[in-house]
Parts: sequence; structure tokens; C-alpha cells
Amino acid sequence: MAAKPQVRSGERSTRSNDPVNTQLRGVSVLRLSVLTDETTSPERQREANQGAAASLGVDLAARQAVDLGVSASKTTPFERPELGAWLRRPDDFDALVFWRFDRAVRSMDDMHELAKWAREHRKMIVFAEGPGGRLVLDFRNPLDPMAQLMVTLFAFAAQMEAQAIRERVTGAQAAMRVMPLRWRGSRPPYGYMPAPLEGGGWTLVQDPEAVAVLMRIIRELMGDPSKDVSGKSLAAIARGLNDDGIPSSRDHWSLKKGRETGGKTGGKAGETVIRGRFAWRHGAIKELLTSERLLGWKLTDGKPVRAGSEGAPVMATAEPILTREEFDVIGAVLAERSVDNKKPDRVDTVALLLRVIHCDGCGQRMYLHRPAATSKSTSTTETYKCGAHTRGQKCDAPSNIKREWAEEYVERQFLWTLGALEVTHTRTIPGYDPQPEIDATLAEFEEHQTQKGRQKSNAGKAAWQRHADSLDARLADLESREKTPSRVEEIRTGKTYSRIWASSDAAGRRKMLQNAGAHLSVKRSSRGGWRKLDERRVDFTVRDPFHAEAASELTSMADELAANG
Repeated sequence: MAAKPQVRSGERSTRSNDPVNTQLRGVSVLRLSVLTDETTSPERQREANQGAAASLGVDLAARQAVDLGVSASKTTPFERPELGAWLRRPDDFDALVFWRFDRAVRSMDDMHELAKWAREHRKMIVFAEGPGGRLVLDFRNPLDPMAQLMVTLFAFAAQMEAQAIRERVTGAQAAMRVMPLRWRGSRPPYGYMPAPLEGGGWTLVQDPEAVAVLMRIIRELMGDPSKDVSGKSLAAIARGLNDDGIPSSRDHWSLKKGRETGGKTGGKAGETVIRGRFAWRHGAIKELLTSERLLGWKLTDGKPVRAGSEGAPVMATAEPILTREEFDVIGAVLAERSVDNKKPDRVDTVALLLRVIHCDGCGQRMYLHRPAATSKSTSTTETYKCGAHTRGQKCDAPSNIKREWAEEYVERQFLWTLGALEVTHTRTIPGYDPQPEIDATLAEFEEHQTQKGRQKSNAGKAAWQRHADSLDARLADLESREKTPSRVEEIRTGKTYSRIWASSDAAGRRKMLQNAGAHLSVKRSSRGGWRKLDERRVDFTVRDPFHAEAASELTSMADELAANG
């Protein structure tokens, strides 16, 4: 016959009645917030639970709930993967065995719910170790008030301890946040990795693998005018990274730590999608390239961390990836090309004559129109149409022209006008402009000013004033810096427009037209003008001063050769 659970000397029990002569079935519960914490390792918890269960005559068998990397402050017992599954099957066991109280809960509310569950299902809860020794809470007698009283007292102590831990961690992180070069831990920004700091602690250094990927992204974004290589859109860059199997910024750190890639991500409303790997997205790339972390700054809530009376940003590393000048040039390119960060099959990105073709009736741009697949019309003809109606404006003579006609005409006229001209590119050598940082700092200063007068304590008022003074000092310092103008260099390619046009896609050709100031004006069609293009309806010009002058010279030369020929 199995022995009854006994309470030895030094143990506390709230049992008012001994159980019947049946061995209790127990579940050994293990929980760990930080997987690397040796002082509360699963092995130590398991041994303590087994010892307590054996002394009480509780059979654990193979029943256990192991939740590693799970915080008791952030999850209730019912939300934890393995323990929650056992709690939903109360008929499969009689007792829960924990190592210590904080392995179960860190909140009075959570302990109240767990005790309520144990009382309803007549269960025993055992804590193998604690300040006063082993604690056995027997809820098999629902009339025993002592179990509920002790649960409340211990839950209060656990909650106070959790609050103290949070305050210590928060205080330590706040102190490290303003320490130059000191990294407080957690996953570093993409492009950096932790390294020991002389004197103790950690700092950030460049991560060679991630920096190589960032340099590739920047090269593809900027292009190379000297080699006639145009910059790519962020969507195209993302596709290339995914095609080459380069881990995304989210997966990169997981791989460095030897963990599985991917994880949970949002799907439709109410859905959670689990992916094996995260893909690169153009939005994530833009966020990387526009974050001051590339300058080595510390950020909190997306804002620079500042310290000292000068208000200068606190550096997280002595090895920033980009200089201020490089960072500003990239930002300017992203702002200029934001229109290209679209799906590759959108009408406004595949239309050759975007920003080139205009309605003669109102002078406004015309847009490519594609018959909808659901349209009752059987026509598949694509046309450029006056966009006045969609803009809520009126055009007295709205024009409409077949896409094929307009694009063939522009191509013919453009190449006849500029086809023999050598293509040159300009390259901007960045200078230094303090204005972007002035604008960002001023916005932070103005937001800080809105908090004035809300501080009740003298310490709070003093802290507010120190931060205001540091921001003001930083603004004064930035305003004292001279702006260094950028330089523009002209790069000859040795290739003509005709040659480059032949090897370019629609986007490249459209950019050539726009850079030359190409302008096509289309008049309203006459009756019966559907068989072929009536060239009296169209007028093509080149309006960029440089290209217009070159076109005039080339035309004069062509006319002279024709006259002499």
C-alpha cells in the first residue's frame, strides 16, 4: 500500500485532513526566464521537485511542465505553453510541485487565480524550497481558510520582489543609456555586435557580415554613374537579397546566436502567422538606412539619447558605420526616389511617358489607362488619358491617345533629336549641412517644451530644465557650424543616348526622358482619327536647357549635312 503524504519537521502544511490512502499524482513544474541563468537551472529545479515529491509520497512519474524562456511577470500560469496545457486537464493529476514560489507567479492576481483554480479542482500545490522551508498548500479541503491566507501573503511578497527587480533593471538601463559607448544588452542594431568594453561591460563594434550587406544595399541604391549603372529601388534591392538567400536583419541575429530563424508575425485580423524565415522588405530596408544608429547614436523610442550640457547625441560605438555626410546623401536619395518604391507592375511605374505626356486642353499630365479585367468592354487597348476628371477639375478639350502611338512617336523624336549625343552623368560630392540635425533637434526641443510645468517635484523640474538646456546648447552648437556646399562632377560615359536607350528597360528610358526635360503635348483627336496617329495632334520638345541646346546644335548639323548632301 502506498504511503500517505507526510509533513516532516520544519515543513508547513495547511492540510486540515489527511488524504485517503491513494498515492497522489504530481506534475513537476519548471520555469526559467533567462535560459543562461545557472542559479535557477532546470536541473536544479527538477532535483528539488523530485526530492519534495518523494518525501510527500507524490508520484511525479514522467509528468512535468517545462516552460523555458518564459517570464512569470509577463505570463500567467494559464498562458504558459506546458503548464497551461496541464491546468486545462485537471483530471490527469492531483498536485503541482514547484521549486520556489517565484517559479509559479510574480503577481497577487495570478496567485489568486491559481489558488481559485486549485480550490475548485481540489488540488495540492507544493513549493519545494523557500525562506521558511518547504510549503504545502492543500486545497483539497475547500473550507480551510489558512491556505488562502498564506497564498495571499506569499503572493504579496513575490509581487514586491518582482517590482523591486523591475525598478533595479529600469534604473540600471537608464544609467547605462547615457554612458558613452556602453551597451546595455539585448539584440544590437543591425550592422553592429557586442564586444567587451575595457573596464567592464559591453560596447558595440561593427559586425562585418551585416556591414557587408549594408554596403551592398547602399551601392545598389546609389548606382554607379561612371559605369552607367542606375540606382535600384528598395523593392528591387529587397528582391535581390531574398533571391540570394541573404538572411534578413531579423534572422541575422538569431543565426549568430545559434537560434532558429523566423517566428510569429501578423497576418489577417485575428491571425498569427509563423514563418520559418523572415524576408527582406523595402520598408525594413528604408528603416535601416534612415536610422541614426548608422551614425553610432543611441536611440530610445526612436529619439536620440542626449547627455551633458552640450546636448550632443550619446554614442553607442566608437565605430559608426556612416559619417553624417554619407547618411544625409542616402536620405536625400531615398526622398527623391520614394515614388519608385512601388510594386513593379503598377501603372505609374511601367508607363514610359509618366511626367512626359500632357493634355493640350488643360496643360495637365496624362496618365496610362488600362481596361479593367472586370469591364464589360472587350477592348484591350491601353491609352493615355487626360487626368483632369480624376483630379476633380474640368478640361474643355480632354485628349486621349493610344499608348502604342504615343510611345513610338516619343521614342522616334527623342532619338532623332538626341540619339547622337553622348550621355553624361553628374555625381554629387557630399558636403556638410547641419540643417537636418538642427531640424530634428528643434523638433525634439519643441516637444520637450510642451511638458513644461507638468513636473510636481523639484527633482523633476530640475531634470526637465537640464534636458531643455542641453537641447538648447546643442542647437546653438549646430547653428555655429558652417555649411559646406556639395560639389557636382560631370562624368562622361562614352555612350550615346541611342546606345543606352537600346539596352534600357522602361524605367531607365523614362528616367532618360525626364532628365532631358522631354515634353509631349497631345491635342484632342479629330473625327476618324483612330486608324493611325495624326502627328498634327502631338508636339514633342526637350525643355532641359542643356539638352535643348544640344538638340538644337544636332538638328542644325543634320540640316546642314542634308543641304550639302
